[in-house]
Amino acid sequence: MSKLNRKLLIGLCTIVIVVLIGLGIVLGQTFKGFYLKSYDLRVENEINLLSTLIEKDSLSDTVGFNETIKDISRNLKMSISVFDEHKKLIVSSSNKNGKEINVSDSQRNKFFKELGNKNNSILIKDSTSGQRTYGKQIEDPQGNKKYIFVNYSIASIKDVYKSLWMYLFSLLGITIFTMIILIIRYSNQFSRPIDEITQVALELAKGNYKARIYSREDATTSTLSEAMNVLAKNLQKMTLEQEMQQDRLNTLIQNIGSGVVLINSRGTVNLVNRTYEEIFNVSARFIEGELYHDAFQHHEIIEIVEQIFLKEIKIRKQIVLPLKIVRKHFEVYGAPIIGINHEWKGIVLVFHDITELKKLEQVRKDFFANVSHELKTPITSIKGFTETLLDGAMKDQALCENFLSIILSESDRMQSLIQDLLDLSKIEQQGFKLEISKVNLQTVIDEIFQMLSQKAQEKNIEFKNYIKNPLIVAGDALRLKQVFINLIDNALLYTQSGGKVFITASENENSVSIRVSDTGVGIGKEEIPRIFERFYRVDKARSRNSGGTGLGLAIVKHLVEAHKGNIEVESKLGQGTTFIVTLNKKNIQ
Repeated sequence: MSKLNRKLLIGLCTIVIVVLIGLGIVLGQTFKGFYLKSYDLRVENEINLLSTLIEKDSLSDTVGFNETIKDISRNLKMSISVFDEHKKLIVSSSNKNGKEINVSDSQRNKFFKELGNKNNSILIKDSTSGQRTYGKQIEDPQGNKKYIFVNYSIASIKDVYKSLWMYLFSLLGITIFTMIILIIRYSNQFSRPIDEITQVALELAKGNYKARIYSREDATTSTLSEAMNVLAKNLQKMTLEQEMQQDRLNTLIQNIGSGVVLINSRGTVNLVNRTYEEIFNVSARFIEGELYHDAFQHHEIIEIVEQIFLKEIKIRKQIVLPLKIVRKHFEVYGAPIIGINHEWKGIVLVFHDITELKKLEQVRKDFFANVSHELKTPITSIKGFTETLLDGAMKDQALCENFLSIILSESDRMQSLIQDLLDLSKIEQQGFKLEISKVNLQTVIDEIFQMLSQKAQEKNIEFKNYIKNPLIVAGDALRLKQVFINLIDNALLYTQSGGKVFITASENENSVSIRVSDTGVGIGKEEIPRIFERFYRVDKARSRNSGGTGLGLAIVKHLVEAHKGNIEVESKLGQGTTFIVTLNKKNIQ
């Protein structure tokens, strides 16, 4: 039996028991009062009849009178006693010796006292024994006073009362038994749907919104079942939509290109996205749940958070933060989070890493400054020598030729710079394309070796080419030739007299690596990351005097990357440098 059935049964049984007990008490008391009243009235009528009989009888025949009283007592099933005016027993239906049995001396004295006060009749009840005594004062035909006492029992009333309660308890048992049978019989019809609805409600409370109620069409709770199913369906739909929105928001926050931090109104960090973890090299589990002044190590961020908390305004600020061995530039955007009812929810911080933009901006500034500087020197020289010639120096043939040769040299230098700038600009354009074909690097290196051998001899440099086998790659022959001319020419340029420059190669299944090594001045470790920047020179004075523009390695890097290759540098200051160019054997387009 289910809990609901037990509660229903206990409730109904309690109601029935209380009703029947209350009904029994009311009916019993009503019946008892009515019966006693009727019984007392009957006794009173019988005594009145007996009194009339005694009053008309002269009592001359004592024996006959006694027999008459006894017959009356036997028929009425009551004890009758008659006393004279001196309170002496005349006749008793219970004792032939004249000693009364049913009325004691104390009771008789009490009866006489009460009759003397009322001068009529009296009824005395004994609740302990259930006996009642009715007394009356009369006069005989001679005018003498007589006292009649009738003693009777109401024990039969108790038997009837007991029988009434037995009937009520029997009715109670039958009623409870009938209710149990009916509840068991109709439990499936009434309680099972409620139990199913209860189970579904519990499942919904646990978050299982797939729970449904499957009941018959004729079920009395069909409306409630349908309403519960609709509620479950709506909750499931709302939950799915909320989960979808939450997933979208979480995906957006976690994969956005900027660092995001959410701080609640108490100053505790609630959320840190993946980008912030990568930028600052921290784990979210060490930050989330911490107060902001403990979570952030940089006082600049703490100041921004405090300003937002104090002023409740949006803040946009650029800051520079040291992260390990580098310094990064950030544009930090902070804003308060205000609820619908202007309730303060917390703040959000967004970190935009603008380090690369700052670098590009600096490169652009350096580029214009370097171009201006590189062009200023030859233009100043050309202008100066031209003015000198116009002032009369052209009349001296030897001096004129010397000045003109310098002007030509400076013009060649300007032309070389402009050509390198044009090449670099062309390479960096989005529409730049290579003429891809199969290229034998051995042939390319051999041609360059022949071109630069004379320069190596003039500087007394040992120049060796150790590439003896064909090395086939996919690339643009002219552009690859330009790459290796720049690298080998730089190696000869920065190697002192008596040094060595040599070219080696290695290959595997997918790529070929060309190594251009020298024993020249070398490059410092801190300068290696910058050698591919435009106009950057390791030895600025020497490079400018040698005629370099500072754009050669920048062009080399862009051309190698255009071939989907890779260039690396190995160098030690004062010991030499090695450039390693790795190219693909297969088609790169």
